[in-house]
Amino acid sequence: MENCSFRIKGMCCGEEVGMLRSEVAPLVGGDEKLSFDLLSSKMTINGSIDAKLAEKVIEAVARTGMEAVSSGDACAAGVCAINAESVWKRNGTLFSCAASGLLLIAAFVFQAIHAGNLFTALSDQSVPPIFAVVLYFSAILAGGRFVFPRALYAARKLKPDMNLLMTLAVIGAIVLGEWLEAASVSFLFSLALLLESWSLDKAKTEIAALLDITPPTARFICPHDGDIEEKPVGEIPVGATVVVRPGERIPLDGVITRGTTFVNQAPITGESALIAKGSGSEVFAGTINEEATIEFRSTRSASDTTLSRIIRMVEEGRSRRAPTEQWVDKFARVYTPLMMLVALAIVVLPPLFTGGGWAGWFYEGLVVLVIACPCALVISTPVTIVAGLSSAARNGVLIKGGAYLEAPARLKAIAFDKTGTITLGEPSVKQVIAVNNHSEEGLIANAAALEAHSTHPVARAIIRHAESRGIRSSVADSFTIFPGQGAEGSIDGKTFWIGSHRMLERWQRETPVFHDAISRIEEAGNSIMVMWCDDHVCGLVSVADKVRPEAKDAIAGLKALGLKKVVMISGDNLKTAELIAKEVGIDEFHPELLPGDKVRLISELKTKFGGIAMVGDGINDAPALAAATVGIAMGAMGSDAAIETADIALMSDDLSKIPWLIRHSRKTMAVIRQNVFITLLVKSLFLGMAAAGVATLWEAIAADMGASLLVIFNGLRLLSITGAADDKKL
Repeated sequence: MENCSFRIKGMCCGEEVGMLRSEVAPLVGGDEKLSFDLLSSKMTINGSIDAKLAEKVIEAVARTGMEAVSSGDACAAGVCAINAESVWKRNGTLFSCAASGLLLIAAFVFQAIHAGNLFTALSDQSVPPIFAVVLYFSAILAGGRFVFPRALYAARKLKPDMNLLMTLAVIGAIVLGEWLEAASVSFLFSLALLLESWSLDKAKTEIAALLDITPPTARFICPHDGDIEEKPVGEIPVGATVVVRPGERIPLDGVITRGTTFVNQAPITGESALIAKGSGSEVFAGTINEEATIEFRSTRSASDTTLSRIIRMVEEGRSRRAPTEQWVDKFARVYTPLMMLVALAIVVLPPLFTGGGWAGWFYEGLVVLVIACPCALVISTPVTIVAGLSSAARNGVLIKGGAYLEAPARLKAIAFDKTGTITLGEPSVKQVIAVNNHSEEGLIANAAALEAHSTHPVARAIIRHAESRGIRSSVADSFTIFPGQGAEGSIDGKTFWIGSHRMLERWQRETPVFHDAISRIEEAGNSIMVMWCDDHVCGLVSVADKVRPEAKDAIAGLKALGLKKVVMISGDNLKTAELIAKEVGIDEFHPELLPGDKVRLISELKTKFGGIAMVGDGINDAPALAAATVGIAMGAMGSDAAIETADIALMSDDLSKIPWLIRHSRKTMAVIRQNVFITLLVKSLFLGMAAAGVATLWEAIAADMGASLLVIFNGLRLLSITGAADDKKL
């Protein structure tokens, strides 16, 4: 079922999201049907809707004082077309703010001329001349064009928000006869909204620029006449031969068919080191061809490239709100009415107990209403989270939502699968031992026939070995896989099994002599695959893998970050697991585990430490990835099941990205804490000034506007983080 999206004009704060939820959710079947992307000003209804319901949604949004414009191909027919907007609609906030400012200046100039000079006009406590009042009132209406309807909605629903706070402050100033200040508050608040909208647009533009790097067109060789044609990438069919010149970005995923070159894969992996590519090498959309002209056969459509999937997952991740973001929203819902009570207390208590003038304290209560606006507090967190997600994606770490960006900062333990994670996952055959009158060639042929159905690294090693020796294998029928153990199949009408030493023992098929031979090979750190049939053992194949070159430093980096436990889990034999663990500096390891055993171990560690990450690459790792607090998949060579199950994917299969991820997560949390502290500090300072009777409305609105801009740009600093060299920036 497809989704329907609406662009919401005027949605720039978490409070507007709450208003939209209360109006739209009953129409579409509940709150769980709605998701919001604040930075893209987008509301998504999960599921297709018809034109009639779409119109009702648009009307419901209008009741909140905002405007909904349907967008995207997923909406019902007849609803999706976006009409050309007028200049006023595109720039309504700017025009309202400008009109308010010009009217304010005109009113003050007229008042100054009437009073004789500027200083007299500023200090004059009498009612301004009627024409100046008209201009001030017009300035108030222009500045509050987009505020007052939302304030009315909030008052009707008894849900006070920043719009209601500003409106009450303006009305209060008018009641006091402070027309200049009333108009100034209205203008400055509209200016604050304009600047906030501008800063959010800047954030959206910078974030989009990080990911929108696929060329819009591609040159492909026409199969009919061999001519080179250039078309939009969306029109290039799968299987077409695409031509890419030196210095150009590769437009689609594919496999090189002609030419050799070096490719910069930083957009996918985060690493700018050049990678040699030749015939048969895989290339990815968005990467850069550095050296020579190449031709490649496209393997995916433009909407299904690796880069498109990354962008799509980052976009979807924006709607998965982080716990801190949810906490801030809940805090704001309590904070706003609390500040209204504080404002009321400042108006009432001092005159009652100190004998002060009511007008002066009423004015200070208005200051509290202005400075109480929670928008700076609410907007800072989503900006920071999205900047962190986008920065991570640019560094080759795909994080599927704000919750998973926060979680690494709180990790206490981490578990690694061995094969394909700690090791390269490209083992090679070291030894073939055939017994009971079987030949090496026959043993390899039968093993390759069974392993042809498997994606496990050991299976691929056996197949590569058969191909390198020119051994052709039959096709295995009635194939059955035993996860984490081995497989069974029929070859030329006879049933064969292939599996680990442990599986052989469980099936009671080995002799003492054969057991001793296997044990000696395992002592050398090799993994063993044994093959047997109904009545005898056919032989064994030993394979060995190499440790990833960065694994040792990555493990040391994790320990330096203070993780309490670093564990390796493996389905391999004890001796192989022990040697690998010792080589990379892992103190605790668990060998000979089936997929269910891995899940049980991860659950135990999660209970013990409270937060654990699981790093894996294969289908067998998917259940353990799902069981962990944070599942991290090796994205380049890992299985689709592991990548889809995991919360985070390392697009370069570089283990050094895991310490980087934890540091990045901690930096993101530090920036969020900084933003919350800055916002609350500014507000506390002005509350104190208001309680002392020395704060002004102008100062309050300027401070609130400054705090909003400060926390937004502080969050955007995360976009500049590119790697280990940036660790000391924050």
